[in-house]
Amino acid sequence: MKADWRGTLVVVAMLFGCAGRARVPAPTDAHRPEPVAPLMIPVAEVRTPPSAREIIRHLADSAIGAPAWSNARWGVLIVDVTTGDTLYAHDADRLFMPASNQKLLTGAVAMQVLGPEYRWRTPVLLRGTQRGAVFRGDLVVIGAGDPSVSDSLTRGGVLSTFDPIAEALSARKITRITGNIVTQGDAFEGPSTGFGWEVDDLDGPSGAAVDELLFNEGVLRVMVRGAIRVGARARVERWPTATYPPVRVEATTRAVTDSGARIEIAYDTIAATLRVTGTIAVGDSARFTLAYRHPNDAYRAALRERLAARGIRVSGRVSGRVSGRVLGTAGATPTSKRIDTLVTLESAPLRDALRRMQKPSQNQIAELLFRTSGRVASGSGRADSARAVAVRTLALWGVTPEHLAYRDGSGLSRHDYVSPRAIVRVLDAMHRAPWAVTYREALPLAGVDGTMANRMKNTPAAGNAYAKTGTVDKARSLSGYVTSADGHQILFAMLANNFTVPNREVERVQDLLVSTLAGLRIGDSGRRTP
Repeated sequence: MKADWRGTLVVVAMLFGCAGRARVPAPTDAHRPEPVAPLMIPVAEVRTPPSAREIIRHLADSAIGAPAWSNARWGVLIVDVTTGDTLYAHDADRLFMPASNQKLLTGAVAMQVLGPEYRWRTPVLLRGTQRGAVFRGDLVVIGAGDPSVSDSLTRGGVLSTFDPIAEALSARKITRITGNIVTQGDAFEGPSTGFGWEVDDLDGPSGAAVDELLFNEGVLRVMVRGAIRVGARARVERWPTATYPPVRVEATTRAVTDSGARIEIAYDTIAATLRVTGTIAVGDSARFTLAYRHPNDAYRAALRERLAARGIRVSGRVSGRVSGRVLGTAGATPTSKRIDTLVTLESAPLRDALRRMQKPSQNQIAELLFRTSGRVASGSGRADSARAVAVRTLALWGVTPEHLAYRDGSGLSRHDYVSPRAIVRVLDAMHRAPWAVTYREALPLAGVDGTMANRMKNTPAAGNAYAKTGTVDKARSLSGYVTSADGHQILFAMLANNFTVPNREVERVQDLLVSTLAGLRIGDSGRRTP
C-alpha cells in the first residue's frame, strides 16, 4: 500500500504545482528592442490552476484505482450543496451494504416523523387494592420503547430512572406489593432482533435484543474474580442489575503460578442463564460485556431491585407480559380489581437519543427509533410497518425504492443496501430541514468525539467534518458534511464493499478525500489555503 500512497501524493503535488507561471526568455541583445505593436508580442502559455473538481477527481481516481482495490467495490458521491455542483461521482447509483450509515436514514426518518422534541412515555399502573402499607395486587408497566433508560442518558445512573415510581409509592405509604411486576401490551410485535442479524452477534452488546422496555441499551457487565483459596469457585458480580440474569458458576480458582484455561461465559442455549466456566488465578479478575437476552425481564428485574433499595418490597415473582388491554380483555386480570395510574415516566427528547445513537453508533437506540417511527406513523410497531413508513418518508426526498433495500434501523443486517446518491439526498434534505443543526451535530465530529475521535486529527477536517462511520465485515462507510476552506458546504458518501485489506486502509482513502475537501477553496479554482 505504501507505493500506492506515494503515487497519490505525487498526483496531489502535480496538481497543486501546476499553477506556476512559465518564464519568458530574457532578450539576448544588450540593446533595447524596437517597440512593436502589443498584439505582436509573443505571449507565454499560461496554465490555469486546477479546479476543485479536477483536484478531487484526480485524487479520488488515483486512490480508489490503486491495486489494493482490484477485488473491491467503491461507491462515492461528493456534492457542493452551496452551488449544487457534483464534485465527484463513482458508481453513485449502485447499491452497497451501508453498515451503520443506515443510521443516517433512520435518524432522518425519525426526525421527520417524530420531531426533535418527541418524548417516549411509560405509564406505570397499580392494579389491585391498598390496605395500609400493603398493596394487594400488581405493578403494571406499559412500555413504548423509551431508549433513554440507560447510564448514558440518565443523570444519576440508569437505576435512578425508577425513582419517580418509588417516590409515588412512598407518597401513598406503600412499602410492600404482594403481586408481580408485569408488562402490559406489545408495542413492538414480532422478533426482538433485526432481520438477518447474525447469530454470533446476538449475545454481544452490538446485537442486543430490543423490545418496548429496554434497560441500559440491552447491555450487561459481568465481573469474575478468583477466590482466596485454590480450588474454590470463582465469584461473579453483575451490574447494573445485581440479581439478573441467573448465573451458574462452574469456574474454579487456580494457583497464580499454574497455567490453564481462562474464563468463558455464555448463555445456556435452553434457559436465559449465564454459565461461567474455566479457571482463574487467585486474586485475578476478568470483565465481560454481554447482552440481556430478554429486555423486558431485565427492565422488571432492575425495577424490583431499585424499589427494594428504596424500602419497597415486591413479594411476587417478576412475571412476563400480560396480554390484551388492562381493562378486562383476554389474559388480563379481571376488572374487579381497581386500576389507576401511579406515575408516567417521560424520556429524554429525541434529539438527545439521536446524539447517543450517532456518536457511538448505538444499534439498539437505532432499532427503537426505527420501530417507534413506524408505530407512530402507522399504528404498528412491527418491523415491516417500520420499513414501509421509512420507504414512504424517504420517497419525499427523492430516494426511490431502486436506491435502497431497508431491512433494519441500525445497519447490522447484511440485507441492508443503499446507494451513495440516496445517502446524499437524505443529507441534503436534513441540511434544508428546520432541525439541520441538530441532525448534523448529532454525528461524530472528526478528531473530536464518537467513532471519529481518532480520525483526521491535525488536518483541516478536524473539528469540521461531521460524519457517520459504518463497519460490518467487508463493508466500511463514511458519509456526512464538511465545510471547505472558503465556506462551501459539501455533502459526501463513501462506501466500500468486498475488500480484503484491513479496514484501516479504507479509512485512509476516506480520510484523505475528506481532509482534502476541507482544505480546498472551492470559489477560486480549488486552490488550498496556505
